[in-house]
Amino acid sequence: MNKMLVSIFDNEMAAQSGLRALRKLHEAGDITLYSTGVLLKDADGKVLVKKSMDQGGVGAGVSLAVGGLIGLLGGPVGVALGAVTGTVAGAIRDFWMAGVGRDFIEETERFLTPGKVALVAEIEEEWVIPVDAALEAVGAQVFRRSRTEMVEEQFDHDVAALKSEINELQAEASRASGAARSGWQSRIASTNSRLDAYVQRVKDRVAFLELEAKDKANSFKEQLSRSKGDASTMIEARAELVKDSYHRRAAKLSQAWGLAKEALAV
Repeated sequence: MNKMLVSIFDNEMAAQSGLRALRKLHEAGDITLYSTGVLLKDADGKVLVKKSMDQGGVGAGVSLAVGGLIGLLGGPVGVALGAVTGTVAGAIRDFWMAGVGRDFIEETERFLTPGKVALVAEIEEEWVIPVDAALEAVGAQVFRRSRTEMVEEQFDHDVAALKSEINELQAEASRASGAARSGWQSRIASTNSRLDAYVQRVKDRVAFLELEAKDKANSFKEQLSRSKGDASTMIEARAELVKDSYHRRAAKLSQAWGLAKEALAV
């Protein structure tokens, strides 16, 4: 299962030990480690990035989720790979990339107190014991959250709602005349503009998913090249599950995209 992981340590040395522990689990095939980052909260409460995203030699798509989560934890640090953190638009983009809810950010921030160091990672894991045991052994408090597919579901819901709104406005406009009809047409045009913006957002999301899926496939390919025996079997099975997940998410976006284009064509 695809998860965001935040491990909080007392110092940078312990965080580096935690990073080594995750890499060891990756090499053993117990997890797939996509990307990591390390940040520190100083005595004044300011978050400083100590180690920017580590992509493990693969594409940028695998580091976008970690970048988004660092942007959310770091506030106006502005490190989230193009996200304009510190602004409403940037925060929305960071949540979109990280795929976690605000409650997860608030929970981890309560423990990321001045002087603490956080190791942020995106991983695939089937069970929590290997990661928890390895990180707690080096002094970590471990927080995790499955990345949600709510973004795709929300697109589908919102596009359907806008399409329904346009149909209702068109029905009412057909019964109006004169100045009233002109007013309804103006409202229809405005709603169509909102729908057009959604089409662009869906296209952006499709491009993001394609990039992420491609780079994660490369992550698995790299991991498999270094594995053997039972580890290879686990990694191959995990890679198939991830591939299926991206196909399912792409199908949801295609449905939303089709509804939007259908509504715009009316």
